[in-house]
Amino acid sequence: MDPITYIDRKTGKVEQEQVYGAKALNLLYGKGWLTTFFGGPIAHLCARLPFFSAFFGYLKTRPSSVNQIAPFIKNFKIDTSEFQDHQQSFTTFNDFFIRKLKPSARPIAVDKDLAIIPADGRYWFYQHYNLAEGIIVKGERFDLKTLLDNKELANEYSEGAMVIARLCPTDYHRFHFPCDCLPGETKLINGWLYSVNPMAIKKDLQIFTQNKRTLCELETKKFGKVLFLEVGATFVGAIHQTYTPQKPCAKGDEKGYFSFGASSLILLFKPNTIIFDTDLVEATKNHLEIRCLMGQSMGKC
Repeated sequence: MDPITYIDRKTGKVEQEQVYGAKALNLLYGKGWLTTFFGGPIAHLCARLPFFSAFFGYLKTRPSSVNQIAPFIKNFKIDTSEFQDHQQSFTTFNDFFIRKLKPSARPIAVDKDLAIIPADGRYWFYQHYNLAEGIIVKGERFDLKTLLDNKELANEYSEGAMVIARLCPTDYHRFHFPCDCLPGETKLINGWLYSVNPMAIKKDLQIFTQNKRTLCELETKKFGKVLFLEVGATFVGAIHQTYTPQKPCAKGDEKGYFSFGASSLILLFKPNTIIFDTDLVEATKNHLEIRCLMGQSMGKC
């Protein structure tokens, strides 16, 4: 498979991603006759039959899966000093996967005019959705009406700003509110479970509008009404919400978490409500994802 590169925001360096399940992804979404005759059909089957993802997620909750934790931490150089709970306290791989971190590991940008990065992940930032030359893939944009399953909402945000985050299996998988807000109910928009790895997305950008996703409206004083979407993917067991609807939440409060697998977040802002930090926008203009950590500055109102 072609290397996946991104900018590490903390260092400013371009890094090459160490991909979990690279061989399987290459078979399912790569190039060549194996993908054409075997990988592609298998990918469609896995995505369209939730049983496969549910069963794979179930295996990660079995007691025997605890033996996978130490090798995973070693192979992907996971910083255990950030864990809120000791590594030995995890009784399954999924316990480790949905781990909490010490508050000191992800300090929250305190300026009241700042929105923060909602989750660890690789990000794309589009200041003006309708003016973007493409969303991830040059010359291509997905349809907001289909993404949101709501024509009126799509019209409200068509000239606004968009954030897309890709969470890898190696990432911290809890997601948080980007600003002080009053969150509404989270609505399920059912769909498939295709991979959100760049190999898959570059083949079919519409995966974002086809996959299972959830939508929540955040009422805020500084940033207007923000739309917060969680997008499922292959082998994601479930999207869990841990917040209470209609109860005020502070910037950095936990909204929920993903069970095992890769997954994505999408945030939509109305026009003229946020200005993204320069380094974030520049990375996207240069067609590179930028790896950000929850709590870092995202932009000003």
